[in-house]
Amino acid sequence: MRTTDLRHIELHGHTVSYRVTGSGPAVLLIHGMAGSSRTWRSVMPTLGERHLVVAPDLLGHGESAKPLGDYSLGAFASGLRDLLVALDIDRVTAVGQSLGGGVALQLAYQHPEIVERLVLVDSGGLGRDVSWMLRALTLPGAEALMPVVFPARARLIGEAVGRWFHRLGVRAPHIDEMWRAYSSLTAVENRHAFLRTLRAVVDPGGQSVSAADRLYLAAAVPTLIVWGGNDPIIPVEHAYTAHAAIPGSRLEIIEGAGHFPHVEATDRFLAVLGDFLDETEPVSGSGNLRDVLLHHRPA
Repeated sequence: MRTTDLRHIELHGHTVSYRVTGSGPAVLLIHGMAGSSRTWRSVMPTLGERHLVVAPDLLGHGESAKPLGDYSLGAFASGLRDLLVALDIDRVTAVGQSLGGGVALQLAYQHPEIVERLVLVDSGGLGRDVSWMLRALTLPGAEALMPVVFPARARLIGEAVGRWFHRLGVRAPHIDEMWRAYSSLTAVENRHAFLRTLRAVVDPGGQSVSAADRLYLAAAVPTLIVWGGNDPIIPVEHAYTAHAAIPGSRLEIIEGAGHFPHVEATDRFLAVLGDFLDETEPVSGSGNLRDVLLHHRPA
């Protein structure tokens, strides 16, 4: 299978869109807030040479449905479990960026029988700090301001400017990613889903959901932490904290990259991920979970 075209499947009465390529051991790529599976297009062809690669649009994002309902990390994790079951995929290496990192952690926590490796890329859910803009959008009344901040005409203007820069040969992958997120919020249904998702994990003080007290459980799973050294959205300090909290984890800081190292430094990202996949053995389940839970003592 050598295509990354968007596909669609109906789950629980809602359309879920996803991209797929390759064959072999499965890798699940989970995008971030206001993102979509498009963010992984530069890494999917290379990964697909040796792996079955699946990149979904989470509900409320991309071309997937945007229903009223639960946009918590737990709901996203359950939705991904159901998608994998529908695609007849038993186990995956879960790779999550930003919000997707929090979803990957939740998937490993809720369904350890599915996740055989864990890769956290500038991940949410590892500390309180997050950009002021995301915190501001959780304030009461943000809904009324968003049509002004994200007007529909801005998308048309931005796309025209983007085409002009591309014709000039100007490439700025991180700006492209930020622009795609911004432009998606010019659509009303996208804004509503975005706010429900954002408020499930962020409040005016910062990230409100943290995996910090359960990271020790990830010691049973080969874990790679990748972070852009210049991330302006989630500080790189979270990477060091998570690395210290997950025994045996690997840490890679990509200097010069920001919040999207998989598009800002694609070759480096693929090299690091490829080495991790080659050099680690997949696990099944979480071992003796009862023993781990009862004998863990917080530092």
